[in-house]
Amino acid sequence: MYKVSMKMVPRVAVIGAGFGGVAAAHSLQQSGAVVTLYERADRVGGVWRDNDYPGAACDVPSHLYSFSFAPKEDWTRRFAPQAEIRQYIEDTVDAVGLRSALRTNQTLISATWDDVDGSWLLRFASGLEDRCDILVPALGQMSTPHTPAIPGAVTFAGATFHSARWDHSVDLAGKRVVVIGSGASIVQIVPAIADAAASVSVIQRSPGYVLEKGDHPYQRARSRIGARLRRWRDYIGKEVRTPRLVRFPKLVRPVERQFRRDIEQWVRDPELRAKVTPADRFGCKRILVSNDWYPTLQRDDVHLVNAGIAAIEPDAVVTTEGQRLPADVIVYGTGFRTQAFLSGIDVRGRGGRPLADAWAENPSAYLGMGVPDFPNLFLVYGPNTNPAWNSVLVFLEWQAQYIARIARAWRRRGPLAMDPTPEATGRFVADMKRRSARSVWVTGCANWYVDDTGVNTQNWPGLATAYWLLTRRIAWRDYCIARVADATRASDGVTKRQVPTVSR
Repeated sequence: MYKVSMKMVPRVAVIGAGFGGVAAAHSLQQSGAVVTLYERADRVGGVWRDNDYPGAACDVPSHLYSFSFAPKEDWTRRFAPQAEIRQYIEDTVDAVGLRSALRTNQTLISATWDDVDGSWLLRFASGLEDRCDILVPALGQMSTPHTPAIPGAVTFAGATFHSARWDHSVDLAGKRVVVIGSGASIVQIVPAIADAAASVSVIQRSPGYVLEKGDHPYQRARSRIGARLRRWRDYIGKEVRTPRLVRFPKLVRPVERQFRRDIEQWVRDPELRAKVTPADRFGCKRILVSNDWYPTLQRDDVHLVNAGIAAIEPDAVVTTEGQRLPADVIVYGTGFRTQAFLSGIDVRGRGGRPLADAWAENPSAYLGMGVPDFPNLFLVYGPNTNPAWNSVLVFLEWQAQYIARIARAWRRRGPLAMDPTPEATGRFVADMKRRSARSVWVTGCANWYVDDTGVNTQNWPGLATAYWLLTRRIAWRDYCIARVADATRASDGVTKRQVPTVSR
């Protein structure tokens, strides 16, 4: 290794302008990097732009579901509605000065590491090409809807759409609506559309635990200190409950027993009660909150069906039990391709190695961010960084701050090409598997955390605070590091460099 006297400012491309991309772009700008924030849509917002279905709202308390660097004292409700959250993201982009770095309507289709130049070559669907020194994909697991292939679906004569691609041109008034699924989006949608629709039929694979939401409007804005105290109170409240899910699943049995006592009061009809009572362990699937779900299911014009789907006809959905459900509109609440991280992007690392090959067995990443042989690639909200029972925004901020520390090191030490060692990554992945084996998520239910091989690729199997401690400092020994030397930037903006042999 040799010293590089010239200090360069790293060019960073952040892909995706949802919460994760905004957090990363802000921290990186604070570090002194030159940041470009690419967004495939025409405006920011991520999942809170795409999921604008009726009734959409957050299930994490508002003061915890916001950035520490952009606190909002005047949330209107304890659990904010979708429009308010999306506007908060817009306001944050302006407040922290990211608007000039934003490039909308740019869909990344490929990212290729240049071994000679020591940078990433980016190609977009628009025809744009760009280069960056550090690539930060912030796409999340819930950016690509999953719509199952059902026999006869193409023959349906009415309107069909996924909950994350809601078609607002479709008037549901007087329509027979069939909803496929009963997850987090559906427990919000069905109560919101029941009054307008002639009937709503909900096809459920298996029930989840739906708790009372405890939502209420705020009468006045909190002080800055009051908002921060509320945030910490909510954070700590979630942390103390986390060990039951990740380490001691037997401790959820009192919660399960209380739920069964409550459901007898909430749902009086024994047949319906049996349909909505989970057989899974509490927390194995996503824990849902709603004050309206069970009352809505007890309406005469709302029908819950526990069955699979055999086929779709031009005017009906046919279940595996032979029941024919007349339909004018079909809404798919069938989740997302959560196992397909960076879906639709051809990412190639050192020596042209495809990321798809590196992840052929399971998606995995060191600290949920870095992948061996993919230098200067740092994922935001990557594998195993979905919090067990806390706000994802705290994870996004910690990851953004970690990547910003790397950008600062770049400025101090000269241009760097770094990726985690296979050994460090292997230790991290093995630790995730070991700790996940004790969690409630692998107790046998069907959830989006565990892949087809039984591996938890999504959730962080521990306290959120443990992840903060792990990412507070960079363990340089866990990285392969090369200094990208002899840097000269030509008039066309392309940097020509020599990349020395990788060392540790």
